Amino acid sequence: MNINYFQFLNMAPETILVVVLVITFIADFIAHGKEDKSWLNPLVSVMLLASAVATLFVGDNSVELFGGAYVATPANTMMKAILCAGTFIVVLQSRKWLSTEDAKLVEGEFYMLTISTLLGMYVMMSAGSFLMFFLGLETASVPLACMVALDKYKKDSAEAAAKFILTATFSSGVMLYGLSFLYGSTGTLYFADFAEALEANAMTICGMVFFVSGLGFKLSLVPFHFWTADTYQGAPTTVTGYLSVISKGAAAFTLAVLLHHVFFALDERWEILMDILIVLSITVANLMAIRQTELKRFMAFSSISQAGYIMLAVIGASAEASLASLMYYVLVYIVANMSVFAIISVVEQNNGGRTDMRAYDGFYGNNPKLAFLMTLALFSLGGIPPFAGMFSKFFVFMASVNGQEGNWLPYFIMFVALINTVVSLYYYLLIVKAMFINKTDEPLPTFQSDGNTKLTLAICTAGILLFGVVSCIYEAIQSACVASC
Repeated sequence: MNINYFQFLNMAPETILVVVLVITFIADFIAHGKEDKSWLNPLVSVMLLASAVATLFVGDNSVELFGGAYVATPANTMMKAILCAGTFIVVLQSRKWLSTEDAKLVEGEFYMLTISTLLGMYVMMSAGSFLMFFLGLETASVPLACMVALDKYKKDSAEAAAKFILTATFSSGVMLYGLSFLYGSTGTLYFADFAEALEANAMTICGMVFFVSGLGFKLSLVPFHFWTADTYQGAPTTVTGYLSVISKGAAAFTLAVLLHHVFFALDERWEILMDILIVLSITVANLMAIRQTELKRFMAFSSISQAGYIMLAVIGASAEASLASLMYYVLVYIVANMSVFAIISVVEQNNGGRTDMRAYDGFYGNNPKLAFLMTLALFSLGGIPPFAGMFSKFFVFMASVNGQEGNWLPYFIMFVALINTVVSLYYYLLIVKAMFINKTDEPLPTFQSDGNTKLTLAICTAGILLFGVVSCIYEAIQSACVASC
């Protein structure tokens, strides 16, 4: 059989990222043993930014390769660019942490693991068969476990990695079990053939439930969320930020595409399943977040709730509206959440590693700029106008009831989500109260952020303020989704 290896050149986003990975490996090899590695972080950051921009320019056409095992569309190419831009922000703000005595030994490994897991997400989103999807999923998951364990001198980091990999292994087993049901029922793993052969019977419904359960772990949806708080708390703060936004965004997009385009014959079944997961995720996470006193655990439950809002877009009848609102929500969530984690990281580095909420009492008194930027990010996460988070929630609410006239259930789910938005405002305001109102005898000292953190906060704050009012951003995402569906 003749294989045309030039097909790999049509996988432009993946090819670009492989080139970035190889250059990073060579650069780390050259820098090994040298005291000054200050040039490595700017190099990787610039390459990731260039990769995100280049990916946008190759996203106009749909491509199908390797007999349909790989499928590129304008929508998934746009999503790859969004996730690559988010990874650029993660790498940019990691420089201060990676310059510490313990972390500088693994600086190169952090970059290579980050790029490797992003490559796995690319493959997962462009998969045209369940086999390719699973390979991409595992390529993304295994490096993540290593990233969680990078802070090897902290026992919490090793514990977090152990919990992550054990739960990931179990969820992968559950997913494979479901895929075996689906393959046994349809006789194919290719999405196009699978969608035509799929029928609603006990085996396919059971397989679909197991499959969604496996991806529910990646999204931290309730009741698949038990690993999240411990892993977020134990992992390095930069890695926690990456887990909360990039990994979650790739899994949400993939699940939305598969439900609408592959499992559409079971739409009545998976809509009920998603309704249950959404209500549980938003409600349980919000109630648990109120009880948290450790900020990284708090953000873990916030991310579970945000995952519920992201998946709210999926239950709508219009695939185009669902994908567009989901992608826009992920974009806004990246800038808001990474802004919060950038401030958590800089406070942690200047306060003896503390990440508890009491460390932020009176924060505004000595660090008013950081307190103000933290407030903007929290307001966006809570959906307070006029910040971008309000617009992203509005679009997912509208997508959830799109084409659902005469069906009361999506409206009820949206009502529950609206009530929970009020609850989320309460616990986000607890942090604002600590920074601006609470008094303490030992406030945080005044400190200066490093240049990378300042640039990260500038980019994220600009996104929080502009993404909601610059309409061409949502229109570009919507156009890509229309061209793909």
